[in-house]
Amino acid sequence: MEYIPQAKQANILCCMCGVLIPANPSNMCVDCIKSQVDITEGIPKQLTIQWCRGCARYLQPPNHWAIAELESRELLTICIKRIKGLNKVKLVDAGWVWTEPHSKRLKVKLTIQKEVFTSAILQQIFIVEFIVQGQQCDKCQKFEAKDTWNSVVQLRQKVDHKRTFLYIEQLILKHNAHAQTLNIKEKPDGLDFFFSNRNHAMKFVEFISAITPVKTKKSEQLISSDEQNNAANYKYTFSVEIVPLSKDDIVCLPPKIAHQLGNMGPLVVVTKVSNLIHFIDPNTLHTGEISSLTFWNSPFRALSSYKQLVEFTVLDVNLTGETRGRYALSDIQLMRSADFGANDNIHDIRSHLGNILNPGDLALGYDVASSNFPDSDLAGMKKNQQLPDFVLVKKTYPSKNDFRFKRHWYFKEIPKEGIENPKKFEIDQMERDREEFLREIEADPELRSKINIYKEADAANILQQRIKKMQEHGVDEEAIKEELALDGLLDDMANNLTINDEEFEDEEDYEEDDDEEYDEDDEDMME
Repeated sequence: MEYIPQAKQANILCCMCGVLIPANPSNMCVDCIKSQVDITEGIPKQLTIQWCRGCARYLQPPNHWAIAELESRELLTICIKRIKGLNKVKLVDAGWVWTEPHSKRLKVKLTIQKEVFTSAILQQIFIVEFIVQGQQCDKCQKFEAKDTWNSVVQLRQKVDHKRTFLYIEQLILKHNAHAQTLNIKEKPDGLDFFFSNRNHAMKFVEFISAITPVKTKKSEQLISSDEQNNAANYKYTFSVEIVPLSKDDIVCLPPKIAHQLGNMGPLVVVTKVSNLIHFIDPNTLHTGEISSLTFWNSPFRALSSYKQLVEFTVLDVNLTGETRGRYALSDIQLMRSADFGANDNIHDIRSHLGNILNPGDLALGYDVASSNFPDSDLAGMKKNQQLPDFVLVKKTYPSKNDFRFKRHWYFKEIPKEGIENPKKFEIDQMERDREEFLREIEADPELRSKINIYKEADAANILQQRIKKMQEHGVDEEAIKEELALDGLLDDMANNLTINDEEFEDEEDYEEDDDEEYDEDDEDMME
């Protein structure tokens, strides 16, 4: 059996202090290397970071402002980028050291490595302190200053309700189209959007034009001019008028437009307003659509709108067999809900809501026979044609005390300046418009798919209570569950944002913020 000698680790004396140590290329012990070399030299231990109090954003040089929560990964990235000299060492780990939120101090613990001698790598842990300094960002400066806007978009609609603006506001929020606005002011007939740049205003007008039919006018006002340099300063105003039509309005089409749509109507119901205006003839199920340009070439207004809706009770529904999409032609027997107990006036009409209404349901419609219309609004009607007595537009539900007024969802609103000194009837009208918009969201899956709807904090329990009341009212539970399912709702991440920084933390306890205690944890890795 051959003897194989085993290599033993050689020990040497430190060349500086004489302590017996394992052999290494530097011939020095760890303490002596620390005393001779400081790999953190050239890296600042105290820096300043700018924070905007108005929007809670941090400055990321040279001119970018970023949103970041305290002790988040995003803020840690911003802080590390501010530290100069890290390109000369290897960054091994980084994490937060806890500080009081009101102390205006941020402490970052860094672990770095650097080769100090031939094949000798030193690892060291140290803390960099950031002093949070207040500074307004450009956007907040312009917002606080007065008359700093360069362009304004005046969005208007000449109707007696604001359901259209509630819908447009949700689309603006979903696509973040208001990101460049300096301020938003609410007006009695619309909204004003202020911008610092004309290109931003033009981009916003293009967005509005893509989601609803509008007519745009542009004007400019000279503020100052420099004749020597041939320069001038203007303020621009974009007047954007939305078509005065909304979903569920009834209109009388002008002869020219009725002819273009295949001689439909002329009395039709507006079923949808997007970048096109969609109509349906309740007597024949004929559908048609017109563009914004076609409307403004031959403008017309609604015969009756949201405020003139009357509640009816459906007594009988007889389908004729003709269908188009979700609509079905039917003969409906009904009476006004207000006539119960007063008279026995029963009416027979033809409607496009045969698939939606059942005997005993409540429906909203227009009492055309009792309404007075100007001759100009009936220009599309021939003399031998007769107006129908009633036109139904949608199904409705019991009044204020029903289950639909406790909802397990909500939608956000754009932060804006309200109307100055609003009157009581204006506040009441806005509440009614908002409630009507909420009911439209519940009843229209297509509308819900276009906007962001969020869960309430206790959505599951609220939904259970709603289902219980649905059963008490005899509502089809499966249909309502499908409309109000929790799966189709979003979580509000702004209220539930939690960021885990475990990847940046060491297994040790970092609550001690004394730099000397961290120096004791320095390690040396010798190769």
